[in-house]
Amino acid sequence: MASGFFALLDDIASLMDDVAAMSKIAGKKTAGILGDDLAVNAEKASGFVSSREIPVLWAITKGSFLNKLIILPIAFLLSAIFPLAITVILVLGGLYLAYEGVEKIYHFLKPHHHSKTEKVATNLTKEEILLVEKEKIRSAIVTDFILSVEIIIIALGTVVQQPIWTQIMVVTIIALIATVGVYGIVALIVRMDDLGLKLIAINGQEGGITKAIGQFLVAALPVVIKSLSVIGTIALILVAGGIFVHNLDFLHHWLEALPAIVGEFIAGLVIGFLCLLVVLALKKVFSKKRSDRDTDHR
Repeated sequence: MASGFFALLDDIASLMDDVAAMSKIAGKKTAGILGDDLAVNAEKASGFVSSREIPVLWAITKGSFLNKLIILPIAFLLSAIFPLAITVILVLGGLYLAYEGVEKIYHFLKPHHHSKTEKVATNLTKEEILLVEKEKIRSAIVTDFILSVEIIIIALGTVVQQPIWTQIMVVTIIALIATVGVYGIVALIVRMDDLGLKLIAINGQEGGITKAIGQFLVAALPVVIKSLSVIGTIALILVAGGIFVHNLDFLHHWLEALPAIVGEFIAGLVIGFLCLLVVLALKKVFSKKRSDRDTDHR
């Protein structure tokens, strides 16, 4: 009985050693995408009223947890019975990310009528503000879902030869890090100004170190947020390009002579631009049909 018990403990210890070792490898493999995930989600979680930042971030975090609960069992199942589906899902997600990144560039270069509504956002009613907030949360959760798929699939690829329990534990650990770690850092970023104001209030003297640090944090937040908007857009395109290059052989062969990051950026940018053209064309067609229908009704 005792020997059996100690043998069980030995098996558990061996399993945990394997999990720790494989988690370290999977963490290195997903480090780049986690950095992109941080940049994208920090940009998505910014731009809200100070009092709503934490509630909004908590709503996005809960959505991220739900995403992981949906993705993990499906990923394990598809990996076992239909591996090709993983590639198809990744590429479709890449198309969305590439489109979203290029759309941001398009809107920056060619401001449209939505820019005016954003400028008068302070005139919105409470209900309208909450509606805009819900839409931004939904967009953030959708983007998180696609990034989560990429993170989980990459992590799963590092342990695909391992026993199923090792796969489950390693990928689950990476998924938790992707949520708790990323959104914990995002929370620190969006609350920089509040921390700065508290540090300023601690020491009212002109030469106080806490006041200097506080003033720096308050002044730095707008710069950080603007930088994250740019970094987040680039990250979307790079992540999408990485998906295309790693899963579409013809693209890999075309771009293999270029540095990896350059090839991935070009792939994401070009395919995102093509997606944008398709979406704009479809919008134009549907708009014309709606206009013709309204004319017929008159």
